[in-house]
Parts: sequence; structure tokens; C-alpha cells
Amino acid sequence: MAKLVELLVFPSFCRICREPLDEPGEKVVCRACLAKLAPRSGPSCPLCGRFHESSAEDHLCARCLERAPAFSAHRSCGIYGGTLKEIILLFKYRKYAPLSRPLARYAEAGLASDPRLWKGAHFLVPVPLHPARRRERGFNQARLLARDLAKLRGMKVLGGCLVKVRDVPPQAGLRAADREENVKSAYYVRWPARVRGKTLVLVDDVTTTGATLRECARVLIEAGAKDVRAITLAQAL
Repeated sequence: MAKLVELLVFPSFCRICREPLDEPGEKVVCRACLAKLAPRSGPSCPLCGRFHESSAEDHLCARCLERAPAFSAHRSCGIYGGTLKEIILLFKYRKYAPLSRPLARYAEAGLASDPRLWKGAHFLVPVPLHPARRRERGFNQARLLARDLAKLRGMKVLGGCLVKVRDVPPQAGLRAADREENVKSAYYVRWPARVRGKTLVLVDDVTTTGATLRECARVLIEAGAKDVRAITLAQAL
């Protein structure tokens, strides 16, 4: 019976390349497709982590020069495209929750060596979903990522402290200024005492303009956090 349930829930072929899932432990996506997830290296903004397409060295982007975010550092593992995008979409919208584990390993491989993210960090903090959106999806993908990344790093997750109190319209398709307005006052720190004096690392799957990360970091700092950093699997250009 257990085997039948597994076959019904998880396909017997890779959802990316359509090849059979023959190796032990393979679920949803084969090892060959997962191996294509190579962390991106190259110049970026040292503050917001925005990848520079036309520069050979790191430098602050125009947006951070104009108004620095509340977080002290953000890094993405890669560009939101190709196999990485396909796997994130399967994870997020097709409800293949087990993909959080290989995606967490991908994040660890790409970001483990950056001391700006990890030095002195106390907790991972998943970017929350509004309760209505979470019920609709069945899980919060950022929380699953944070859980599995915490296991790899020997850290703890501070879940349920940062909450989303306003169910805002989707950010997709909005301009940068509209995205910032859209998420304004959408997040709230439920237990300020738990973040006071702590160094926190926000975790999310995809960032575009960084508006969500900026707002989450702002409310955490206002609640008393000592420092906030952020990591994402991918950034959309």
C-alpha cells in the first residue's frame, strides 16, 4: 500500500528531462538534472547581491547608493531561469515539497563560504506567507528551505515570529516602486523579545527587486534585531 501511495504522489519519471527515476532515493527530479544546478559566480552588488551583467567587479548598485536596505548583505545562488527555475516552480506550485532538500543543498554549496552571511548568525528566518496563501498552497516553501538548510548548517529556524498580516496582491508584473508600496506594512514581528539583539538570516526562494526582503528586514530591525542578512535561491533579472 505504501508503495502504491508513493507512486501516486511522486512520478516515476523526472519532471524535467522525462527520463525514468531509477536510482534509489530519486524523487520528482533525477540526479542528472539536479547536478545542473551550478551556483553562479561573478560580480554583484556587495550589499543587495544584485548580479552585475556589464561589470567585471563588485560595486554598489544604483539603488543601494540611493537608499540602502535594512539588511547588511544578501546573496542569491543563481539566476531565475533554466533548470533552476523549472525546479523552483515544481517545488512551489506543483507542491513537490521533497525538492526542498536538494534545493537546500544547492544553497549551502553556493553560499556556505560567504562570512558576510553566516558569521555570528543566530537563526534562519523564513519569509512568511499570509495564512490564506499558505492554506491554498499547503506549505510555505521558504520555511521548508530554512528547515533543511538549518539541518545542513547546524542552525535553528525562528519560525512563526515574523508573520505576514496583509494578504497583498502578487508582486509579479509590478514595477519596483509599486512592489515596495505593495508590501509596505505587510509584515509584523509577533515576539520582539525573540529577535532582540540577534543576528538573523532571512530565507526565501526567489527575489526580483528585493522589496519583500527589504520590508522584512526593516520590521526585524525595528523590532530590535542586531543585524539581518538574506539568502535566496534565485534572482529574476
